Amino acid sequence: MNFDFPFILVCLTAVSGLIWLVDILFFARKRPAQYATDGKLKLPLLVDYARSFFPVLLFVLVIRSFLFQPFRVPTGSLEPTVIPGDFLVVNMFDYGLRLPVWHTKIMNIGEPKRGDIMLFRWPVDQRMDFIKRVVGLPGDHISYIDKVFYINGVAAKQTLIEAATDTDETGTISWPVKVLEEDLNGVKHKIFIRPDRPAEDFKDMVVPLGHYLMVGDNRDSSNDSRYWGFVPENNIIGKALYVWLSWDSEHHKVRWNRFGTKLFH
Repeated sequence: MNFDFPFILVCLTAVSGLIWLVDILFFARKRPAQYATDGKLKLPLLVDYARSFFPVLLFVLVIRSFLFQPFRVPTGSLEPTVIPGDFLVVNMFDYGLRLPVWHTKIMNIGEPKRGDIMLFRWPVDQRMDFIKRVVGLPGDHISYIDKVFYINGVAAKQTLIEAATDTDETGTISWPVKVLEEDLNGVKHKIFIRPDRPAEDFKDMVVPLGHYLMVGDNRDSSNDSRYWGFVPENNIIGKALYVWLSWDSEHHKVRWNRFGTKLFH
């Protein structure tokens, strides 16, 4: 079951704030002052909870909606850059300030750049958040031939680094991969390519205005825009910046070497 955390947070903040406000305006002055043994003013339980929780909820709402939010990576679609169990810091303001729940942009600060790792609501089911790399910008002509991206006619250069092994989420099934460095117009990063998987080519796909082509770095093991389409601008959540924690669920330990890994250029 997917919980709409921003909606729940907004509702809790609004309800607690409203209870506190109504009490101040209509009931507080009429209520006789009663004090507990420690000398603190005794309030009705509901009002006391509202007054205590409202500032905390408001603080969390502002931070999460307009500044930063955490995100746990559930799959290996962005390997080797981001791996399952990574907890990321997502910048919420680089792509403009948006109202929580309604997702309406209220201040235009910047736009996604090619090569950014972006968190967004999946167009197929907006209750789910996906994280992929920005490959195609609005208006771009994109082709994918022999597992190489061509952006407006220019190939994204790939350089072989080494041979490696990738595994499934359980760690029980593995397969060989090539580790390559890809250059997306100056943004260099590593990708996985599976030699045993055939290429699924497409030519001259035009990214619509207000949309983005999002692709995983684990090219043959990623459910991305190549299969379900473009991401509308209104679905954008934010830009991934750092790994602040990483948990290895297979060996039940913290990956300390991942702490502070930078994901932006």
